Amino acid sequence: MPWQSLRFRVDSRTAEPLSDALMETGALSVALEDADAGTVDETPLFGEPDHPTAELWQHSTAVALFDAQADVPALLAAAAALAGVLVPADYAIEAVADADWVRLTQSQFDPIPISSRLWIVPTWHTAPDAAAINLKLDPGLAFGTGSHPTTRLCLAWLDTHLAGGETLLDYGCGSGILAIAAARLGAARVDGIDIDPQAVTASRDNAALNDVEARFGLPGELPETAYDVVVANILTNPLKAMAPLLAGRVRTGGQLVLSGILVEQAEDVMAIYRDWFDFGPPAAEAGWVRLAGTRR
Repeated sequence: MPWQSLRFRVDSRTAEPLSDALMETGALSVALEDADAGTVDETPLFGEPDHPTAELWQHSTAVALFDAQADVPALLAAAAALAGVLVPADYAIEAVADADWVRLTQSQFDPIPISSRLWIVPTWHTAPDAAAINLKLDPGLAFGTGSHPTTRLCLAWLDTHLAGGETLLDYGCGSGILAIAAARLGAARVDGIDIDPQAVTASRDNAALNDVEARFGLPGELPETAYDVVVANILTNPLKAMAPLLAGRVRTGGQLVLSGILVEQAEDVMAIYRDWFDFGPPAAEAGWVRLAGTRR
């Protein structure tokens, strides 16, 4: 059956009350997205030891789903009255056609070549090159399909710099793709950390799918030790906040690889980490950068 989608901007003060009221007045679902995503004002929600977790973005986009027969403007007005807020001045209503959502989602992800020897292959595809290192991936509910420039930049670094035998920590492991790639490329011990239990589950499942040995857990569940390589593909704000934590995880002479950083944010991030690391030139793709530094 078809549906209707309602989309509008909302601030952090009214986002949750209005979302709850929409559910009470007939919405089938309500999701909040960062309205500033992809800009320098992007505000990640994260929680790490000694770093408080932001509860909501300062500016959000609310997306509510209704059935095809719903009087969406009337329901929005009723929800605003219930929440005690004004009806959003600007909103958009669009028809959402019925679809096979599983097949539609899968169709967006084809095998991705990282290099001549390294591919990412979603589980619903056949590997284009059976002789290559093919990373079988089912992202599940976690970030990390390999299609994003930041993930490809990190994978390319691993492909060209791992010699074999290294210890590696993937901080913010998402689907586990970077940790699994490191294991397939010869790393001796691979660990991954994420604050999202669903990401930990997805990483463990993908490691089993690729028949690699890797440990994944929440912060505090893995041993406090220093690694030859630490990779963190997150976002600029948490990377800046966690600089001492991540630096402490890299042994002297070891490598730190950071991504999830916009080109215009690179210098700010390096300025913080230069207390511990010497950086080479950033690598860029589609407005994103990867930084790589050596621990002094």
